[in-house]
Amino acid sequence: MRRAIPILVTVLAAVFAAWLTKVWLGREAPPATVRQASALGSVAEAAAESVAARETDLAGCFKADRDVPPGTVSGRWPGFRGPARDNVATQAGALVTKWPEGGPRVLWSLPVGDGHAMTALSGGFLYMLDYDEARGGDCLLCLNADTGKQRFEHFYKVKTKRNHGISRTVVATDGDAVVSIGPQCHVLCVAAESGVYRWGISLAERYGTKVPLWYAGQCPLIDQGVAILAPAGTNVVLCGLDVKSGTTVFETPNPGGLSMSHASLMVLTAAGVRQYVYAALGGTIGVGAEGPERGKLLWRTDAFQPSVIAPSPVPLSDGRFFMTAGYGSGGAMFRVTRDGGAWQVKVLFKTDRKQFASEQQTPVFFDGLLYAVLPSDGGGDRQQLACMTPEGERLWASGKDSTFGLGPYVAASGGLMYLLDDTGTLTLARIGRTGYSVLARHAVMGGKGRDAWGPMLLSNGRLYLRDSTRLYCLQVGE
Repeated sequence: MRRAIPILVTVLAAVFAAWLTKVWLGREAPPATVRQASALGSVAEAAAESVAARETDLAGCFKADRDVPPGTVSGRWPGFRGPARDNVATQAGALVTKWPEGGPRVLWSLPVGDGHAMTALSGGFLYMLDYDEARGGDCLLCLNADTGKQRFEHFYKVKTKRNHGISRTVVATDGDAVVSIGPQCHVLCVAAESGVYRWGISLAERYGTKVPLWYAGQCPLIDQGVAILAPAGTNVVLCGLDVKSGTTVFETPNPGGLSMSHASLMVLTAAGVRQYVYAALGGTIGVGAEGPERGKLLWRTDAFQPSVIAPSPVPLSDGRFFMTAGYGSGGAMFRVTRDGGAWQVKVLFKTDRKQFASEQQTPVFFDGLLYAVLPSDGGGDRQQLACMTPEGERLWASGKDSTFGLGPYVAASGGLMYLLDDTGTLTLARIGRTGYSVLARHAVMGGKGRDAWGPMLLSNGRLYLRDSTRLYCLQVGE
């Protein structure tokens, strides 16, 4: 009898379990939720990105050390490619053309977040948008230009993973305000002197901007107290926001099919009309920059449509501008004219990747000639500095002993150009119609620099440069 009781309990438990399983399996299953694809990814991913954008508090956290004074470096480098946005240092001062054995003196250096963002200079301060991986957010810095000591920082949290670096834009300043664009297309504006927060927006949330493949590479422009941006979103391709209040000055409707590239806005004068030129993915546009035509779409051309665009348009004279890109795209010279009230855009000539092109850096128009470092698929002259006339005649390349990878270059009066290669070796060369000659060369980073791609800044004998993790200030003047 004692043995029968456990057996009976076991049998009853098994019967109950079988009945419970039958009932469970007989329940009507709820319909499955399908992860539907969209232009931004799955519905769930798009929703998550939207929530993240809304939850990013751009007012963020702020700290300052008011005892850090401005530096003594005079001159202005107010943003991408300097005062005229042409990468020609007109305020470079007297430069030495021979370096000591140890190279130009390093005045200071400091660690920065992984990326390629560079500084702007105004009033003795450097301004830079960095990314702090430890805290997980963008950080707008203000540094003493003489010492690199930090005067203030403005930090806001936004999650971004490394993708060939993180930050890669140059802030803009007019001495009153500082405007930055973060990797995830967050725009921040603070007071230049105090760092006090003024306003901030998410281009993705407000305009439907799709964050570019390698994050935002577009550098903002401040023009007559207005921040000029190219969200290239759902309905708006360009916009102007007042730097003091953040209020909208103008919005240019997107003509359709245009999205944000890694290029920046440039300023061109054609037919006597000043205009903003932007090379978006899908086409290049011109938008009126002043007067009654400000914010109005003047023209669009689809004649040059690379799949990836990092270099910005290069304005020349007579309404001309040059466009180039990597990945086999080559380049094209355009001229913008107006016949009566109708704008016209004509392709004057095209170049192939071996003749004249650039993958990452924007070419320099200097003393009537165009200069660019040829892309890695540029044939036998790949990664060399090349010179071309505005009419399309290739004059020379720098030679196999002078290659620069994806590194930056900046020009100065007297036919001088500083060029940096991927590993941080700096070259000072004399350039012109007759050719290229090396004046000095030094491995600033001991040949161990990594991805030294950020644009350089040259003002009053100081050269600021960086690799992916460190910022340097060199004395190159007399």
